[in-house]
Amino acid sequence: MAQDISLQQYGLDVGDVHRNLSPAALYEHGLAYDGSSITSAGALVAISGAKTGRSPKDKRIVDNPESHDNVWWGNINMPISSDSFEKNREIALNYLNGRERLYVVDGFAGWDPRYRLKIRIICSRPYHALFMHNMLMRPTAEELEAFGQPDYVIFNAGAQPADPAVDGVDSDASVAINFEKSEFVILGTQYAGEMKKGVFSIMHYLMPDKGVLSMHCSANIGEQKDVSIFFGLSGTGKTTLSADPKRFLIGDDEHCWSEEGIFNIEGGCYAKAINLSEEFEPDIYRAIRFGSVLENVVYDDKTREVDYTDNSLTENTRCSYPIDYIPNAVEPCVGGHPNNIIFLTCDAFGVLPPVSSLTPEQAMKQFLAGYTAKVAGTEVGVTEPEATFSACFGAAFLVRHPKVYGEMLAKKMEAHGARAWLVNTGWSGGGYGEGERMKLPWTRAIIDAIHDGSLAEAETAIDPNFGLAVPKTCPGVPEEILNPKNTWADGAAYDEAAKKLAQLFADNEAKFD
Repeated sequence: MAQDISLQQYGLDVGDVHRNLSPAALYEHGLAYDGSSITSAGALVAISGAKTGRSPKDKRIVDNPESHDNVWWGNINMPISSDSFEKNREIALNYLNGRERLYVVDGFAGWDPRYRLKIRIICSRPYHALFMHNMLMRPTAEELEAFGQPDYVIFNAGAQPADPAVDGVDSDASVAINFEKSEFVILGTQYAGEMKKGVFSIMHYLMPDKGVLSMHCSANIGEQKDVSIFFGLSGTGKTTLSADPKRFLIGDDEHCWSEEGIFNIEGGCYAKAINLSEEFEPDIYRAIRFGSVLENVVYDDKTREVDYTDNSLTENTRCSYPIDYIPNAVEPCVGGHPNNIIFLTCDAFGVLPPVSSLTPEQAMKQFLAGYTAKVAGTEVGVTEPEATFSACFGAAFLVRHPKVYGEMLAKKMEAHGARAWLVNTGWSGGGYGEGERMKLPWTRAIIDAIHDGSLAEAETAIDPNFGLAVPKTCPGVPEEILNPKNTWADGAAYDEAAKKLAQLFADNEAKFD
């Protein structure tokens, strides 16, 4: 296929360059050159290699004078020099220049045209190109012709290991952003989610200066135009609970809240596929068809049917698909100001109630705390849930200090009268290894009761350990489940676990006082 774009401005001189290929063409390239397969449902299967989750310890931001004071430096955002970034960039370009063919995906981030970014992906794997074709907003033919120079460029040379001899590089992987050069370089990891989260980090850096709150959340809208947003880390239920057959999906993971309302950053969804079933997650299950990308799943060699229960490659099996594969998705993916803000937490101790109503002050504490459990496989080295605090329910993606986002959320909640809830999708009847994971039908019933207003009218009791207002009744949920202590065989063991978690909350809160 003839080259239709020059990459010489980046120092790339590969003769066979394919820009914005159709999914069908990317399938053909994946089968011919990338070892991909097609499932019985029509999705493209790809393997990401050794790394099957994000590598947050390898994330770096170039420490430049212009951006230095705006970055939350520390374990989340570790600095790298401009010289080291250039060395990484050179390694990436050398690798890409050695490929027979390259793929370019030009797309948009952000459904609101006032805040939209033009993103260019340059990669060597067809599956990475199809993934970002799904995850970015897809330009029309006219928009593509007039695309011009991108706002940011991502060089994905993930198959090429990073060089630990480069100052600031500590392993064979490096994921580095240079805000001044508007470039992002990936080395040593082929996990597709690094590209998606790179775009998210860029939005986290740029949007606050425009008075726009960037959020790690899903969102949907009801028939009465009521909007709900769902905060939570990977595996807590953002994608599952926002894909509600009774409501319309705005997006499953990344949004912004402007003076006009909310808008999705992405053009697709990236859902966890482990234990996926048509019974419990019908919309996501049916979205896995031609044009979708399945990452690191196991399938039958003869029938090509996927075994979604098989975690032999990773617990973090994933599927990427365009948002319009969800039948009730709204386009454009925008909504008004949120009516309900739902914090999803996967409580590994099993002591938080299934649902609590939050005061504005409690909402801010929960947002800054971001308590949950890292779910197995979502990060390299995590093999089972671990209790953690992740500011704004997404510290790994924040660029500025959490208080920047927290103060913006507080002002927007107050201005628009949003109500906040804490929903535990984690354990009940004991901690991880003893209790059981909260049943999905119960959590869905809780979300339904939030949306129809019945939970706001329910009588509540104050939890003695956390001071949360816990509803005594909820349609579709056994009453004994709503009080977590009732689900434990040993009440004294519950009290001990609850006090331990309450102290962890207090210790974490002290960081933001």
